[in-house]
Amino acid sequence: MKATLSTVIVAFNSAPDLARTLPALAGEMTAGDELIVIDNCSEEDPTSTVKAAVPGARIERLETNTGFAAAANRGVELAGGDLVVVLNPDARPESGWGEAIRRPLEEQPDWTAWMALVTFVEGEQRLINSLGNPVHFTGISWAGGHGLPLDQAGPSREVPTASGACLAMPRETWRRTGGFAGEFFLYHEDVDLSLRIRAAGGRIGLETAAVVDHDYEFSASPGKWRWLERNRWATLIRNYPAPLLVLLAPALLATELALLPVAMRGGWVGHKLRSWTDLLRWMPRLLRERRQISAARIITNAAFAANLTPDLDSPYIPGIAHGPVVRGLLRGYWRLVRTLLPG
Repeated sequence: MKATLSTVIVAFNSAPDLARTLPALAGEMTAGDELIVIDNCSEEDPTSTVKAAVPGARIERLETNTGFAAAANRGVELAGGDLVVVLNPDARPESGWGEAIRRPLEEQPDWTAWMALVTFVEGEQRLINSLGNPVHFTGISWAGGHGLPLDQAGPSREVPTASGACLAMPRETWRRTGGFAGEFFLYHEDVDLSLRIRAAGGRIGLETAAVVDHDYEFSASPGKWRWLERNRWATLIRNYPAPLLVLLAPALLATELALLPVAMRGGWVGHKLRSWTDLLRWMPRLLRERRQISAARIITNAAFAANLTPDLDSPYIPGIAHGPVVRGLLRGYWRLVRTLLPG
């Protein structure tokens, strides 16, 4: 019997995106599947848009904007399908997605969670948006393979972390892992969840036959940096083994010092400083969560580190980071860290 699918979409002023995504999603749904839309207190009610495409959809409107992570968790609480997929409202499933996103349940039973191949259109060309998100040892993460031609996606395989644009997981597994870190609001929640899954011995996959077209345009408003930087550090504190954090302390300090002039030039230094204030306020809770996550970790420190990279390969990171000098220094430092890392 085919596994039933619960698709969870978090919407915030997303009616135009839903009008594009939901008809395609409806064409991929089969008997027993469901759509759950969590409306994060949008200015305009998306009900008519949702019901026009998927009449049986369940819509829950929240009284405040809780952010993507907490709203996605709420959607999964309501889900009844065998497999849950958290789908961005602007990530339109392509033909065959519904069959392909279920495939790992049978063909890759050792995968704990998996993502679809995320693409975007630039001009008249379809390109890769993400085929798994690398994580630098400083916690910086980006969309892997971004900008590559679609024919370079390669086969389905294991990846370091999954993109939250289209993330699939058996419903009971999601509930057992605790889902996203709801306090993150936006950004890095997919990295945090992936690292927790890996620490507990799980595996993260990429199903390249399941494709979603992401209406993607990179933007980084000043306020976005507060969430990105706060959540990057929260992920480090929650997930990194203590010996790794000690060995990385010089690099983490250097990263903070390097980011301050960048933030000043970019006009977001105030948001960077507020990210530090957020972390100080969060610290007691983060340390409690760290103890819980550490208690569930079964892999070695070396195995955890193996999921990280010394290379800063994102096209949105300044070019000096890609140069041979910086790349060589980062790789040398990372080799030293991994040599000294106990266990």
